[in-house]
Amino acid sequence: MKIDDIRGMTPDQLSENLLSLKKEQFNLRFQAATGQVEKTHRVDQVRKDIARIKTVLRSKQTAA
Repeated sequence: MKIDDIRGMTPDQLSENLLSLKKEQFNLRFQAATGQVEKTHRVDQVRKDIARIKTVLRSKQTAA
């Protein structure tokens, strides 16, 4: 996910995306623990996307 796309979203959309990414991160953790994860790079991507969304969401909350 690119930062420009994230900045263009509304806070509601950001919250929805954050929730879905957290679910995906949870599932990836279980897959990694059992050795079933196929795309190991996806774990890092999800973690960074969560951080980006949280950063943008927090900046929008402080601006309001």
